[in-house]
Amino acid sequence: SKREIKMRKLDSTKVRPLKSEQLLHIEEHDFALRPGFGGSPIPVGIDVQVESIDSISEVDMDFTMTLYLRHYWKDERLSFRSNKNKSMTFDGRLIKKIWVPDVFFVHSKRSFIHDTTVENIMLRVFPDGNVLFSLRITVSAMCFMDFSRFPLDTQNCSLELESYAYNEDDLMLYWKHGNKSLSTDEHISLSQFFIEEFSASSGLAFYSSTGWYNRLFINFALRRHIFFFVLQSYFPAMLMVMLSWVSFWIDRRAVPARVSLGITTVLTMSTIMTGVSASMPQVSYIKAVDVYLWISFLFVFLSVIEYAAVNYLTTIEERKQLKKRGKASGMYSMDAVQAMAFDGCYHDTDEDMDLSPFPEPCEENETRASQTNISNADTPRLKRKRSLKGNVGRIILQNNHVIDTYSRIIFPSVYIVFNFFYWGLYI
Repeated sequence: SKREIKMRKLDSTKVRPLKSEQLLHIEEHDFALRPGFGGSPIPVGIDVQVESIDSISEVDMDFTMTLYLRHYWKDERLSFRSNKNKSMTFDGRLIKKIWVPDVFFVHSKRSFIHDTTVENIMLRVFPDGNVLFSLRITVSAMCFMDFSRFPLDTQNCSLELESYAYNEDDLMLYWKHGNKSLSTDEHISLSQFFIEEFSASSGLAFYSSTGWYNRLFINFALRRHIFFFVLQSYFPAMLMVMLSWVSFWIDRRAVPARVSLGITTVLTMSTIMTGVSASMPQVSYIKAVDVYLWISFLFVFLSVIEYAAVNYLTTIEERKQLKKRGKASGMYSMDAVQAMAFDGCYHDTDEDMDLSPFPEPCEENETRASQTNISNADTPRLKRKRSLKGNVGRIILQNNHVIDTYSRIIFPSVYIVFNFFYWGLYI
């Protein structure tokens, strides 16, 4: 009646609808209900444009992606008359007054709609009631990664979309343009991965209390860059193994040199292994890089054990020789190599070799020899220099143990075979 219309105009609590809302007849419908309530499920088409993949975290097993998410559906309650058949475009302020699909990201940890300078939301309504709803979102979601082949691995991740409240009896999600519904920016790149492919797929998800739901998948495969790990892990480990082989060419009686070299390489390998494991999640299975580093560590460790065996057998051999050459006075006669191991000097005369278990320094031996042969003082020195120059190679060769000789061949050969097998298996 005219009286009720007049009272409505005088009521200050009523907010006069905007012109666009009057054109869409928003106040005449209950938008809390989905379009076509009570009938067949409403089809909602989806297409996605991936703007960027911001990060991949192995420790947290997740990825962060920025994308444009667009929804397509038809709501006849929003149809309007238009002489020119033009659509109307709105921002996010109209979203709260109409029905929109409640799509969410399955397995997402955090997400947000960009709001600079205003909320990145667009709503476009066509005269026949077709609606386009677009928004720009950054989402972080779980990616169940398998590190058994790390760092030679390929990870398959997916971002899953699903309606939260409406099951398949009320809402049907589908890709608007099939496989072409998923598009990507040409300049997407990651520091540690090659992006091999993007694909779209769909399926169903069942919940025991609410039923079946349509689910859409954005699938992408990531192949890891190997060069970084070659420089940071594989190449240093390879150098440490080769460095440990240097001890096979060092005098077997040079205990400080060989032991310090072995301990240094062992500690360096431990540091490399600790650095790799610190940047990875604590998984319960063995990774490919663990296999390589542990076997390299084993080679370094065996080189230390090899010298322990050489030193032990050398000690036993020398004791037997000393007993055979023992004299009645309890003094022992040693060859030049054994004497050099004790006092650090080379001896080429029998008089110098006749040493006590705790020999005097080599300077005192020279003084004693010069006092005994005063007339020929210069001759032994010249002979010694010539003898030392001519016999250095012979001393080194005679001082090699048979275990060192075999180790020079066996260790490199086995390590080369292991590398061929390893890279052939994982690449």
